[in-house]
Amino acid sequence: MIFCHFPPHPPEDKKIDMAASEMAPTDKGFKEKSSEAYAMKAGDGPNSYANNSTFQKRAVDSAREVIREEIAEKLDTHTLSLSSSTFHIADLGCSVGPNTFFAVENILEAVQVKYQTQGPSSRTPEFQVFFNDHSGNDFNMLFKSLPQNRNYYAVGVPGSFYGRLFPKASINLFHSSYSLSWLSRVPKEILDKESPAWNKGKIHYSNSTSPGEVIRAYEAQHADDMECFLSARAQEIVYGGLMMLIIICRPNGTPHFDTLATATYETLGSCLVDMTKEGKVSEEKIDSFNIPIYFMSPEEVEVAVDRNGNFNIERIQILPNVLTSTTLSNASISTSHLRAVMEALLKEHFGDEILDELFNLYHKKVAEQPSKFGSGKAIISLFVLKRKAN
Repeated sequence: MIFCHFPPHPPEDKKIDMAASEMAPTDKGFKEKSSEAYAMKAGDGPNSYANNSTFQKRAVDSAREVIREEIAEKLDTHTLSLSSSTFHIADLGCSVGPNTFFAVENILEAVQVKYQTQGPSSRTPEFQVFFNDHSGNDFNMLFKSLPQNRNYYAVGVPGSFYGRLFPKASINLFHSSYSLSWLSRVPKEILDKESPAWNKGKIHYSNSTSPGEVIRAYEAQHADDMECFLSARAQEIVYGGLMMLIIICRPNGTPHFDTLATATYETLGSCLVDMTKEGKVSEEKIDSFNIPIYFMSPEEVEVAVDRNGNFNIERIQILPNVLTSTTLSNASISTSHLRAVMEALLKEHFGDEILDELFNLYHKKVAEQPSKFGSGKAIISLFVLKRKAN
């Protein structure tokens, strides 16, 4: 693993070259897990994630007050002050910014206020922030856009958060936003022609005509991934440390086919099928492609945390004013955001020559049926977890 340290004010003309193995250090008793990498659209161009992630920014803004409340009430600054003079924060799945910087600033402000309320004898620590994502992430863009007036030391940590990333008991607070919906990999049964879970002609489990075996394969992959995630974090976080997880969910009791995912990925899949009919995409290419994203329910998160046994759920908060029917049904916004998230994945499998036509077709279909996208069920939930005492 390579750690790239940057002082508070790095030289603007220094290019950062990120390259590292995705392998986690061996740890007795820890279940190692390899993971596929899914990067957001790099750079700062018109189709980039940096310029097309306002949904994610709304979630960070909406979570700010809840995070302040939970840190004020739940963070044990006295115990933390005894163990270290540095407060360590890690943002998992940071992508390229600027949302990760807003999230970190919200956390830092809340922690500083917490220390200040302890009285004049309480000394605010120095802060070190670890920005984590797969090694294929555009870390050059991330660090190029670091806020110049920040009051923390920035560290890049490449690797999958489904494995170990940090030394034991080294992190005080973990944050992650919109990242845990990504599975570590597409369930292997989905791509097996001999399996009843083979998802022929479709690209996601939420398709209204996908067999039940497909859904169960995704559910099993999600359960396994969550156990790996929680087990890794349980070793890395200090006892009493907090995790703030913003996750796009389907409401409890909502069938998988009645969610925003169905409207989005069923439409995208239909665009690929249309291009197959024109001879621009092969059927084999579609049959061998599935999107590794899972819309969990809050109840599923509770089950995973309970099964793992290392954390208490301190709060589950549905964040308001994040996903509105007006913005979801806007063809231009919906298309640009989907492209920023999916372009790299689609390019790797289908090649870049189909991308413009594919997303133009998607834009047209959203414009023709805007109500379909405004009615798909989805909620953004903030889960506050606290590491149990040993």
